[in-house]
Amino acid sequence: MKALVMTAKQQMEIEERDIPTPKDDEVLVETAYAGICGTDNALFNGLPGSADAVPPIVLGHENSGIVRAVGKNVKNFKEGDRVAVDPNIYCGKCHYCHIGLYEECENLSAVGVTRDGGLEQYFTAPEEVTYHVPDAISLKAACSMEPISCGVHTMHITEDIQPSMKALIIGDGYMAKLFAQLIRAYGIQDITMTGRHDDLLAQEKEQLNLTHVVNTTKEDIPGNYDFVIEAVGKPETQEQAVEHTNPGAQVFMFGVGAPGQTFSMNTYEIFKKQLTVKGSMINPHAFVDSIALLESGAVKVEPFQANVISLEEVEGVLDHSTPKTGKTIVAVNPDLK
Repeated sequence: MKALVMTAKQQMEIEERDIPTPKDDEVLVETAYAGICGTDNALFNGLPGSADAVPPIVLGHENSGIVRAVGKNVKNFKEGDRVAVDPNIYCGKCHYCHIGLYEECENLSAVGVTRDGGLEQYFTAPEEVTYHVPDAISLKAACSMEPISCGVHTMHITEDIQPSMKALIIGDGYMAKLFAQLIRAYGIQDITMTGRHDDLLAQEKEQLNLTHVVNTTKEDIPGNYDFVIEAVGKPETQEQAVEHTNPGAQVFMFGVGAPGQTFSMNTYEIFKKQLTVKGSMINPHAFVDSIALLESGAVKVEPFQANVISLEEVEGVLDHSTPKTGKTIVAVNPDLK
């Protein structure tokens, strides 16, 4: 089979490999599509994702495909099933797993990070992180189940949401577009999004039924908000997220900053407004809700999957020699349905 292997930092090679054999509790998946995200860019450049990726490794943690074989202990899947895979595998034994904080698992492993993922024609995954894809969801859409689930996790850790609240999303990338849909699905109707290009913002306002859009290169963010998603990961936008808050607001730092990066907050304002400022990492136990949202149409992804590329084109996207604007997915075998 064909596999795109990260052989060293900032280096990838197409290799011919044997099709892997699933262990007793695993399934073998023929990959249909694999999404590329900021985490892949970080891993390619030697930075950590949910865990460190040690070469040689096959990336690809946003995956959909067809089950082609199952281990002898697998009960819920059979050959031919359409599936999506949650990449994150928790040990279930450490302190953080025992207290339900699975995202902080001390022994976290992940498909496409610590073990080979979907940027190859076949990969294996434990049954426990494999999910059936309903007929109403295409395999192309299903490869975005993982990013949807990361947004759903953010919604899971909110303290309270009321329809009368006002929401602000800082950034207008793929995750920001997902958050606009998730926030509305979870109840908030007044949603403002920021970006840097008038034409894109106008398009997003219409597509996502946004209340307001703001081009931050030439205008200030108006007013304050009750629920804020920071989806950029830069100090200046993180500061904006905290600054533009009403009393009692919740602020979620979803955008991933560089290790060692800091930003400034007015601690008196945090005290006076009784703000809640949280991080939101990965996606524990969020796939079931994500499937429901995608199946119902409350969240749509295919209109925003801007680029479909081959395995041979992935390195150019990650090293920016052939940069792509918008969400990129890899058609490993687009003939699979």
